[in-house]
Amino acid sequence: MREKPNNPLALKTLKVWRITATMECFFFLLIPIVYVIAGRYVELPQWPIYVLVIVVFIIGYFKITLFPKLQWKKWRYKIYENEVELMYGVFVVRRVIIPMIRVQHVDTRQGPILRHYGLSSVTISTAATIHEIPGLEEVKADELRDHIAELAREADPNE
Repeated sequence: MREKPNNPLALKTLKVWRITATMECFFFLLIPIVYVIAGRYVELPQWPIYVLVIVVFIIGYFKITLFPKLQWKKWRYKIYENEVELMYGVFVVRRVIIPMIRVQHVDTRQGPILRHYGLSSVTISTAATIHEIPGLEEVKADELRDHIAELAREADPNE
């Protein structure tokens, strides 16, 4: 049996995921706000507003506090000479193996929140899909990108 990957994401990734979840929850708060505005023009019952607000706060609590921590604890990766292994998920844990021979290109990506915290994501593209290792320190992400690209070049039988 293969050992589990052991490289974690940067701890600051947890903050980024929580900030993103908070922004999503503020977006979902627009639903009860729109309902209140619509209630000024059309006669609507008041109880759905309270239900919507309570549901948004309950979902927000789980999305902001619980799920990011569970997600961060499960997220692991490992780079082997012939493959990249990813393990992630909260309730359903996925283990993905990406053969180096299938890697078409590797790059780093960072949005404004990741940039603020000095983090980047490494994306690994194959013909079928794109895999992502989110939330690595910028230097580590650049090193990992270059290392995977080198291993993929070595694995390519056409070169």
